[in-house]
Amino acid sequence: MPDLVILRHAKSAWPPGVPDRDRPLGPRGLRDAPAAGRLLAQSGPLPDLVLCSPARRTRETWELAARELPAEPPVRFEPRLYAADAEDILDTVREVPAGVGTLLLVGHNPGLQDLVLLLAGTARGGAGGDALDRLATKFPTSAVAVLAAPGTWADLTPGGAALTAFEIPRGGR
Repeated sequence: MPDLVILRHAKSAWPPGVPDRDRPLGPRGLRDAPAAGRLLAQSGPLPDLVLCSPARRTRETWELAARELPAEPPVRFEPRLYAADAEDILDTVREVPAGVGTLLLVGHNPGLQDLVLLLAGTARGGAGGDALDRLATKFPTSAVAVLAAPGTWADLTPGGAALTAFEIPRGGR
């Protein structure tokens, strides 16, 4: 079963006059992004491929998180992930080769939160139910969700995955 790991970018800054796509990480984001990488390194699963939005804050999040991994996987900066809705993200995921066992997406809300709810949103209660309830309430910056998906990426459908983890890593103050 492939694993889909979803990482929302770390907290960004809002400098005046800077276009949204070019906003950098803020001080908290610079602390939290490495913590997300440490979580991935310790808890796994480690990605075989990373699809990352080309926005500056997502690229910076990935760069800082990747430094914490034992080995850096291939990364593809995917323009379709910027400002994408859940269906567009799912279409992108479905194009991933079947040989990729663990896929990491680094992107934005509300698309990422909506994607998790689309894929696992009907699985309330039981294993993962509490995590899904928390995620439905808020998918904060630097949050990491892991979904187990049966079959291939091309076969991924709404309601066709199970949320196996939801964590909100934070760096030191």
